[in-house]
Amino acid sequence: MLGPVILAASRSDRIRRLISAAPVTKQVVDRFIPGETVDEIVPIVQELTSRGLELTMDVVGEDITTPEQAEAARDAYLALVDRLGTLELGTRAEMSVKLSMFGQALPGGHELALANVRPVVEAAAAIGTTVTLDAEDHTTLDSMFAIHEELRKDFPQTGCVIQAYLFRTEADARRLAAAGSRVRLVKGAYKEPAEVAYQQKHEIDKAYVRALRILMDGEGYPMVGSHDPRLISIAQELARQAGRKPDEYEFQMLYGIRGDEHLRLAAEGHRMRVYTAYGTDWYGYFMRRLAEKPANLRFFARSMITRG
Repeated sequence: MLGPVILAASRSDRIRRLISAAPVTKQVVDRFIPGETVDEIVPIVQELTSRGLELTMDVVGEDITTPEQAEAARDAYLALVDRLGTLELGTRAEMSVKLSMFGQALPGGHELALANVRPVVEAAAAIGTTVTLDAEDHTTLDSMFAIHEELRKDFPQTGCVIQAYLFRTEADARRLAAAGSRVRLVKGAYKEPAEVAYQQKHEIDKAYVRALRILMDGEGYPMVGSHDPRLISIAQELARQAGRKPDEYEFQMLYGIRGDEHLRLAAEGHRMRVYTAYGTDWYGYFMRRLAEKPANLRFFARSMITRG
């Protein structure tokens, strides 16, 4: 399987330098990451919202090694919230954050990440929107869920992400499928050992459906993070069986992947949110997008050959 190989490459400084130096790379990266600054991303937000779509915004970057870098990440999100509020886009765009950006892996990282993310959640609430805590590798999840629980005491709309390929996820889904919760279900995009995660696609797909059924039958707000046409159809059927109206759940897909499907679902009356990343530290995010889907890797390889 190429996915694990690509994920391993995402942690290689040598391969990072090689790919970053390729002249064609930026042209291809722009497919998934349409800007590096708030100023560059605002027109994208305005265009997508004008077409009936909603967004979740991610400032890319995970290799945080100092408290000062974590504070800079916090400030980048605060600048984004300020701009969204000025443009009165708060009701159409939320934020997605990785706690690793806020210092979670540093000494005292749990408390540091909570202290850094809280002002972002508070600022988001002030403009009428919210924040979803992204899931990272399995060793970080207990900390993430504890921070999520703490934030929800004051900001109950704060969301979190669960990953279908982990063995623990069905139990997490049952715990989280409560009234007022917001839970995004994804397949998972980190290289995890066989001791904690399913390794085969068919196993992951079945686990995804099991967790999705729990969320749909629960009292919370499910967010279906998938580009898989079959899983999207299953999600619609599970929602129907659970008696959910179109505004009682939503679909989420990545910017740059299946754009026509984004518009089709929105036109049918579904809530469709586009996960839109921006920033300069794009490498890890980009490599996971390649690992998730062979078509993305083919697209990149073909571009390297034809444009290089």
